[in-house]
Amino acid sequence: MFVKRVRSERELHDAYKVRTEVFVEEQKVPPEEEIDQFEDQCIHFVAYDEGEPVGAGRLRTVESTGKVERICVAKSHRGTGLGKQIMKHIEKEAHEQDFSILKLNAQTHAEEFYRKLGYETDSGEFLDAGIPHVAMKKRLNTETAV
Repeated sequence: MFVKRVRSERELHDAYKVRTEVFVEEQKVPPEEEIDQFEDQCIHFVAYDEGEPVGAGRLRTVESTGKVERICVAKSHRGTGLGKQIMKHIEKEAHEQDFSILKLNAQTHAEEFYRKLGYETDSGEFLDAGIPHVAMKKRLNTETAV
């Protein structure tokens, strides 16, 4: 398994494929909410296992802060450490983009996953696409880079 920054239309399509499987098909997020108006403003990442896309995520600039979004891993690859690998690639990119803080909105069932990566909960629970979430943030430093 490996994670890479998306550099081609095919890789972007692969990232969308995983996101659609996880968010639209599994979690019933409306397709128009999943693929949104910010896609062209993001740095996208895709993970592969033997040529098959199995994970994705994106990084977006929001008010001079990095926002981590759309982190997902195919059901067949959960529990393998792939989510952590995706996050480390995003954090490395964020460090290279000179972000000092990363923010994300975590589904509540994933809050502990992000906490183990150094994120702190920054809000109460709220709904996004009908799914309970919390806002989280992490201050980046020189040790953050992979």
